Amino acid sequence: MAHLSDPLLLWPTPKTVRVVWFSEGAGSDHSVRVGHRLERVVPATSRRLSTLGEDGRSHVGSQHGQGELYERICYRPIYRHEAIVRGLDAGEVLPYRVVSHFEGRRTSSDIFALKAAPAAGSALKILLTSDHQLLPMVAANLQKVEQTVGRVDAVFFAGDLVNVPDRVSEWFDDNRGNAFFACLQGRAHYALAGRVYRGGALLQYAPIFPCIGNHEVMGAVADQAAFSLASARPVEAARALGIAEAQLIAHTYNSWSYQTLFGAPPYYALSFGDVRLIALYGTRVWRSPLRDRKGKYSEDPAQLDSPQHWGHGEFIFEPVCAGSLQYEWLKTELLKPEFRRARYRIVMLHHPLHGLGGNIVPPFCDPVADITRDDQGRIKAVRYRYPKAQDQLLNDLKPLLEAHGVQLVLFGHSHLWNRFDSGATHYLETANVGNTFGAYTGGAERENVPDEADYCRAGDPGGLEPVVPTLAPLTDAHGQPLPYLASNTITAFSILETANGTITSYAFDTGHPDGPVVAFDAFAL
Repeated sequence: MAHLSDPLLLWPTPKTVRVVWFSEGAGSDHSVRVGHRLERVVPATSRRLSTLGEDGRSHVGSQHGQGELYERICYRPIYRHEAIVRGLDAGEVLPYRVVSHFEGRRTSSDIFALKAAPAAGSALKILLTSDHQLLPMVAANLQKVEQTVGRVDAVFFAGDLVNVPDRVSEWFDDNRGNAFFACLQGRAHYALAGRVYRGGALLQYAPIFPCIGNHEVMGAVADQAAFSLASARPVEAARALGIAEAQLIAHTYNSWSYQTLFGAPPYYALSFGDVRLIALYGTRVWRSPLRDRKGKYSEDPAQLDSPQHWGHGEFIFEPVCAGSLQYEWLKTELLKPEFRRARYRIVMLHHPLHGLGGNIVPPFCDPVADITRDDQGRIKAVRYRYPKAQDQLLNDLKPLLEAHGVQLVLFGHSHLWNRFDSGATHYLETANVGNTFGAYTGGAERENVPDEADYCRAGDPGGLEPVVPTLAPLTDAHGQPLPYLASNTITAFSILETANGTITSYAFDTGHPDGPVVAFDAFAL
């Protein structure tokens, strides 16, 4: 039994900050020692995270994703410890460490530094990122963050933290060396192109503010032999199968692990220095775009008589359309003085409003099912349509955000870097850490997209032109500057500096590990 991570900082207020760490095994007498002489002892509360385990695809111990250790889901005794450090003064930076006892032995972390939420006017550096998912360039990306800008003051994370949120090892001890917390705490050990990267020691000193992506949402958990995101189904579909109300979540989808790991609500608003951040729950289940299978556009022909196995297309987990609970909450937040008076007004969600990637298609709306039957009433095909007129992000959310002066919308999902400027609002995806899904502009077309007016085969479905990077854009084979970065060797990260409102994006070519980190784009809010 031991600590699984260094401590991390969460949810600071002007007088407090939460220190959180994790262990395998309950242990006892967990506390934070804080102060210039570590003289204060702040007891922690502990809880077991009952949804976290391993399955046959875990990379943990001597298992390498082939079921060598786990034939079925096996839950590990993972505990979360949290201490609230109170009575902090504005700008005060204090040393701290966390202490636990396991079987009579004391275990202590290294000494780090904490502080309360910064006051307005503080000059901050904030990392903007998303879609880590244990991808190949994450450790290199975060190591270059620390080497380039030093310690950041916060991390704004636009969803898709890991691949399977109920899988313990993806958060802590994946044997490939690039687990989520390991990369963000400088404890990674990931080999790439002849170099080993350790990530950056960020979360021990700066809070992370995440939001829910599709990889934070587990599918139906009832009677599963392996963890699954794809088994998610809409609540109404579960009711139609006769699932009792008390069992609906177990037979539909949940974000239990994400919410308990971070103590995070599904959506929230807070102030951090000169920034007012609103994080939304804006995502949907991901399905394959290929036809004649359980995917975006159809059901598997072999399962038409078994609706319990249907995928129901790419349905939305939490609506953000006009009149929805989230939309009405957002309207209230946009009218609050904390938002209206903030120097920087930022909204973060996972799914793009504008983008060149593949995942932005089809339109962000619940699918409409077209069911074909034969003369005996038997189902012959199920196809799904996504009417552009029902796109919740472009038709409902975007006008609301721009009307209330949102300066930046941060998102991810397509594993690339691209940005747009509507004249009222900047839109930025800065999620290039490997496994890119490509960019579709300049003649490139998205594959397996219906050839209909409601679907955008190339370019931005919202109709904006992508902004060419202002400093050092990549170029195509003809020497023309590209308005995106979509690469599996070049990684990118973005830093918001609140002293001047500038967002600078940096690129590092992992194929040339001794090469420079290049600032390739900058713009001001």
